[in-house]
Amino acid sequence: MATNPDNVTRIDAFRQEIRDFLARSLPGDLREKVMNHRRLFKDDFVRWHRIVHAQGWAGASWPKEHGGTGWTALEQHIWDEEASLAGAPIIQPFGVNMVAPVIMAYGNEAQKRHYLPRILSCEDWWCQGYSEPGAGSDLAALRLRAQRQGDHYILNGQKTWTTLAQYANMMFCLVRTSSEGRRQEGISFLLLDMATPGITVRPIYVMDCEPDVNDVFFEDVKVPVANLIGEENRGWTYAKYLLGHERTSIAGVGRSKRELASLKNLAGQRRSRGRLLIDDAVFADQIARLEIELMALEQTVLRVASEGASASGALASAIKITGTEIQQRLTELMMKAAGPACLPFDTSFLDGHSTHATGTDITSAGLAAAYFKLRATTIYGGSTEIQKNIIAQHALGL
Repeated sequence: MATNPDNVTRIDAFRQEIRDFLARSLPGDLREKVMNHRRLFKDDFVRWHRIVHAQGWAGASWPKEHGGTGWTALEQHIWDEEASLAGAPIIQPFGVNMVAPVIMAYGNEAQKRHYLPRILSCEDWWCQGYSEPGAGSDLAALRLRAQRQGDHYILNGQKTWTTLAQYANMMFCLVRTSSEGRRQEGISFLLLDMATPGITVRPIYVMDCEPDVNDVFFEDVKVPVANLIGEENRGWTYAKYLLGHERTSIAGVGRSKRELASLKNLAGQRRSRGRLLIDDAVFADQIARLEIELMALEQTVLRVASEGASASGALASAIKITGTEIQQRLTELMMKAAGPACLPFDTSFLDGHSTHATGTDITSAGLAAAYFKLRATTIYGGSTEIQKNIIAQHALGL
């Protein structure tokens, strides 16, 4: 099929508009943090989100009727790619890319009017109340009880691995409203204010020494019935819809392209056995194989997006598996390239209190933290083992 020159010109102009905005508006300190794997805090994410919102681009995947850009799938991909390559922080997905599509699809008009503008402006910071002790990958086993009393639900139980709950003022939460029938049929989808009495957030420190995941405890927490999304006991349907968006975004194609460029740059500086790593046939082959897989993943994501719907079921699982494994392998190769230089784990560098880590250089100082953080990507959003089961059942009929 012949390429339309007008479309090529339009896309080139759009890409240049994105680049001009990033060059003009991305704060240098945020770019330095991202490119060197330093820690980002709530103020960093909120500052960038509001800069993008002021440009009118915070809802990159949203329809115009809800305040979004109305961009095509290709334009959304270009934005993600260029922002990632420029070193921009991510727009936190819990509000914009996860709960917002659920509210648009299943929420009532009052919920749309109230929550969607606040998500776009980052007035609300959302966290995801899905996983529980004993109900992680087997999400249908969740036990957080929501008992209806008049115009409120009373919540008792626990969530765990609740990412960035220490920053959140809002949570979208799966709760058990019935114990009858199949486990999936007794789950409801609630929105709740984290300042509600009875909610306690306790941080969990993980391998990179960040408290980014949390236990959240609920003791007689009152949540208005008005905060129920859709119908009671239909939350499993809404959760699956959300997970399609989550698993596709976890693939992180744009961010992986940025890290691939960093890997090539690192391999072009480091020497092994008297020559640059990039000239080592074995190491260059590993980079090439990874780049080919990333290119194939990008084409799959673009194909799915161009069909006008988010990936779901087996396809979302395949995208999630491939994307997260690529992210892990990128950090593994970067650690190999840096060698002993990435061994010191300097938290003062990660927190921005020093210019480089003791005994290493600024390029390598954050690699260990990035490596540790990305060990979790094949677990959250549904573990790889569960994703393979979904593929086996829904795509292969096993």
